[in-house]
Amino acid sequence: MLMTLVLPGSAQLVAGRKETGRIAMRIWFGLIVSFGLLLLIGLVNNTFVIEFFTNTTILTLLRFGLMGLAIGWAYLFIDAWRIGEPLALAQKQRLAMVGINGVLCFAVAGALLFASHIVTVQKDWITTMFGTGKAQETTDGRYNVLLLGGDSGADRWGLRPDSITVVSIDAKTGKSVLFGLPRNMLNFPFAKGSIMDMQFPDGFNCGPECELNSLATWAADHKPLFKGVKNPGVEATSEAVEGITGLKIHYFAMVNLKGFRKMVDAVGGVTLNVRDRIPIGGVGGPVTGYIEPGKRKLNGFDTLWFARSRESADDYSRMARQKCVMNAMLHQLSPTKVVTKFGDIAKASTQLIKTNIPRSEISTFTELALKARSQPVRTVSFVPPMINTGKPDIAKIKKAVKQAIHPKKAKKGAGKSGTAKAGSPAKNQGTTGGAIGSLRSGYAANQADDLGAAC
Repeated sequence: MLMTLVLPGSAQLVAGRKETGRIAMRIWFGLIVSFGLLLLIGLVNNTFVIEFFTNTTILTLLRFGLMGLAIGWAYLFIDAWRIGEPLALAQKQRLAMVGINGVLCFAVAGALLFASHIVTVQKDWITTMFGTGKAQETTDGRYNVLLLGGDSGADRWGLRPDSITVVSIDAKTGKSVLFGLPRNMLNFPFAKGSIMDMQFPDGFNCGPECELNSLATWAADHKPLFKGVKNPGVEATSEAVEGITGLKIHYFAMVNLKGFRKMVDAVGGVTLNVRDRIPIGGVGGPVTGYIEPGKRKLNGFDTLWFARSRESADDYSRMARQKCVMNAMLHQLSPTKVVTKFGDIAKASTQLIKTNIPRSEISTFTELALKARSQPVRTVSFVPPMINTGKPDIAKIKKAVKQAIHPKKAKKGAGKSGTAKAGSPAKNQGTTGGAIGSLRSGYAANQADDLGAAC
């Protein structure tokens, strides 16, 4: 039994069942060599390994391979027990060996079957989460992904999003910039030649109800205009964001904030610097509690309220807190934690995110995320005092976008009028609504070279 545990097939080979032993040992050595090669290639090129474990065809073969290996190894243990002539043992010895063999058999086979289950979860997660569309080329060496967050149901993804952010990622280095757009922005243009631009050639200037986050419901009421578009609300919002920032949106991800709570619980919580008492509830309902100040590890419920609370705060301090949550998730969700809690994470994330990033790009964005973790995140938000959200200066916004993406060029042009700065927070600056700064002076996490330092 010990020989079967260490070198499957060796017991059969020694006992004279050479054909069975040879087959088992060939399979075993083949697996060792394959694993060694995969490990060696992974050390040289981790992209290959990521692509290997995100290919649904390979995952299907791996799943059945692990199941077959579990059955085969269990058979070898049972056969090793038979070869050991258990009837020749004394009764107590025989009973002890039955127990040991059973433990070995179920432990090894169980571990392999559990691994097969994890592979199945991975495959189902990829199939459910990601699209099958064509991968898009970068623009100026960057990927621009629109992140939308809000309460959503099964049939109402992205309905009036509370959070609208563009993450612009350098395709080589992974260095990222977060551009925050206020949900209440008015009088903004759309990308030239787009569906919404044809409907509103002078911009979305139809009154106080025509806010940026109302585009999803407007598009849902005018679906015939969006022929062939799977999600009119996202398309309309993307066209607006492109018109405002001058960036081409390559992909989108819609985050269900209720699912976000489950995700945080799945990873064991998120550590955040709570600078003020954050009310739970309020704004149309009673305050039911508070998140107390201090550096605290918050569960999903508290993290969600940290990101959403508007009681004793304003939309812009809330935007700052949301950026801090994004930064914390990026830097605290380590690869080890993902592996050890993958089943819970996968289950939570299927209820959390809807995206059109194709499966073929999973490895690309996984590698970029790993690179981004080791670098500070830059953030620029188009909110007061920088921007009047009622009458936004679009030229100033586009200039700020270019300067954030190319900071070296921005430094050369420092001192010119219209230059937007995104610096580090002052140490003696006060806090409002849980964020460093104020509505009048601006919030540090909304305009920062290093988002982590501003949080």
